[in-house]
Parts: sequence; structure tokens; C-alpha cells
Amino acid sequence: MSTTVDCLDPTSRARGIAAAIDAIGSGRLVVLPTDTLYGIGADAFSRPAVAALLAAKGRGRDMPVPVLIGSWSTIDGLVASVSPQLRELVESFWPGALTIVVPHAPSLSWDLGDTGGTVALRMPLHPVALELLQATGPMAVSSANRSGFAPAATALEARRQLGDAVSVYLDAGPVADPVASTILDLSGDTPVVRRVGAVSVDVLREVLPQLG
Repeated sequence: MSTTVDCLDPTSRARGIAAAIDAIGSGRLVVLPTDTLYGIGADAFSRPAVAALLAAKGRGRDMPVPVLIGSWSTIDGLVASVSPQLRELVESFWPGALTIVVPHAPSLSWDLGDTGGTVALRMPLHPVALELLQATGPMAVSSANRSGFAPAATALEARRQLGDAVSVYLDAGPVADPVASTILDLSGDTPVVRRVGAVSVDVLREVLPQLG
């Protein structure tokens, strides 16, 4: 049975985040607000939980799940190498709507799908998401919708699509500007924008002049 919690009320927000922390720790799924869209999240290091996330969305392993984190320093334990370029992007755009694809640390025992040894990382600019992530650690988070359907800009839209596959829905009201994050791939020799979203290419070029 799913629970929806009003995170606009401080008292119920604390209760909701506690319930979400418990759900993630137990391998269950949570819907959380971010600065771009609502996301469906699981413990990034729980293979059964990530598999349940993919199943809830009706999505295959060929579309691996990104990872959201709650602080800049978390990247040090997740990536193979923190380059000066990556550090500058993180300091310029996080928390915010830039997802960065990098080679992940080979020692990590996670299974996010067919990633080819990379991970898509982001630190969202949303107080509820950050509070949850700082308590749980890295979460595998994808847009809160069934594959092929519109991403959810409200908790209600997410619940209509995902139903009881999710244990806790954290409702922080409608997303102010529901635009997906920009995806920048740093895993190769040359930076490549894989998806243009809330951060424009022109703004990215201010930090990465070499961006094509």
C-alpha cells in the first residue's frame, strides 16, 4: 500500500522523509520531487531495488538509471577519477539541472543497467530531495513515469502512472519549471551533450569553451 505525504507542511514533511528513508533502506521505491521533474528512486547499491525501479517503469536494462547525490563530495567515492574539468562543472552547476556522465569507480558493486562502465550523476536543487539524499546516500533515480508516457510534474501524476509499485510519494507541489536536466557526457575524449534540457549549451560553454 502506497502513502502520499504533503511535504509543504513541515510536520508531515519530517514524517514523510523518515518514511522515505525507511523505504529506501528496506529496498522499496520512493517518488521524490526534484528541481526538474518528479523522480522514482531506489537505493543505488541494491540490485533488487534498482530492478524493481526498472520494472515499475516498464523499462529495460538498455536504459540505465541515473544516480542522484546530496553533496559535492560524494562524487569522490563514485567516479574513477575526478578531473579538474568535472570539478569545475560540479562547482558551477550543482546543485542544479546538469547530469554528468563519467566513468564510475570500478570497485563499486552496483547494477544500474547496461552502463558500459559509466554513471550519470546529478545533485538536484530541491530541499526535500537533498534532505533525503543526505540521509540515504546515493539513490538511483529516474523520471517518475511509465516508459513511453509523459514525465510527472506532480506527485499525483506520478501516482497515477506508478501506483502501488512505489511505497512513499513525497508531494512538494507542482514542479515550477518541468524541464528535464541537460545531460553532458564526459566519459570519452571529447565532452558531448547527450540531451539539451534546463541548462543551455551556451551556458555550458561558459565553463567548457571547447564544447562543440
